[in-house]
Amino acid sequence: MKKGRTVLQAKRYGTHSCGPATTLLTAIRLMVEDDVRSLVVQDEHGHLQGVITRVQILDAHLAHDDWGSRLVEDHMVRDVPVVAPQALLADAARAVLKSPLHEVVVVLDDGGERRPVAMLTDADLAYHLVREG
Repeated sequence: MKKGRTVLQAKRYGTHSCGPATTLLTAIRLMVEDDVRSLVVQDEHGHLQGVITRVQILDAHLAHDDWGSRLVEDHMVRDVPVVAPQALLADAARAVLKSPLHEVVVVLDDGGERRPVAMLTDADLAYHLVREG
């Protein structure tokens, strides 16, 4: 990854998201339809609440007969690593590698709240390695 390149320069804006009251069945359908491994969970104001991944949903499926009707808010990861769009891509890559999710949410400060604008994953970083290789 080129030195000095920021997350904003390397990543297009946009997230795949759902609300905390979304059912796990709806969330996994969204993931399959959009071919993504996670969804950013946002409140009604668009502020970051957490992330739900396929792994959490599969875990709920194995643990609960009623998994499909359970809510995202009861299974999501709340302590989500975040970076600002101005962060250096190399620093964001370090955060991705440290994250058990292998991804970070790119956020803007919205009056003290975090507004997700993108997701940076290990797949995005691999893309940049190939592109620059």
